[in-house]
Amino acid sequence: MVWIAQHDQPMFEPKPTARADMTAGALYAVTGEGGWTYYGQVTSEKKVGFFHRRDRETVAAELVLTGPIMTVTSVAYPSITRALRAGCWRKLGRFRLADELCAPLPSVQWPVGTLTVTVWVGDGPDHDTRVEDPAIQDMELMAVWDAVEHIPARLTADFGTEEASWHVGGPIWRERRIKEEIAQRSDQPCHQLPADWVPTSKR
Repeated sequence: MVWIAQHDQPMFEPKPTARADMTAGALYAVTGEGGWTYYGQVTSEKKVGFFHRRDRETVAAELVLTGPIMTVTSVAYPSITRALRAGCWRKLGRFRLADELCAPLPSVQWPVGTLTVTVWVGDGPDHDTRVEDPAIQDMELMAVWDAVEHIPARLTADFGTEEASWHVGGPIWRERRIKEEIAQRSDQPCHQLPADWVPTSKR
């Protein structure tokens, strides 16, 4: 992945002694870009499921938890602690896990230097396939994101209303687009696409 830090002003009261709560059901309000508040709930796998909802002011948990899930990804635990202490995230409490988050979602391991990827379900590999396989395009690339440096831009990209920065990955189709963009921008051999690369289609 290519990372470019996004620095927005904290939206919540800083909590200097706060620590990340990765108990399943813990719900957070999350500072996004442009003054938006998003919401994320910790899953039983200690990932964070972000809801397809954003508000200018934080709303009650019951209004959030019945909505659709937008993204489920891994967020570095220490970075959540930093986000809470800086006022970029705020814990809203622990609640029943949203229905869409009860079962583990598949994710994709994409080793460097190959177009063969492994689909994981839960804690183990399920099967191998090619990176252009239509069935995996919306699956999450296995990666760990930073709550402060990466998540705001990621939420903008996932919400899909504003144009997102080209370098923000996550689902496999966006990761493929990043590699295509880097290949266009660079004349370095290491960034060129292999001969059997299947181009992405515009989405």
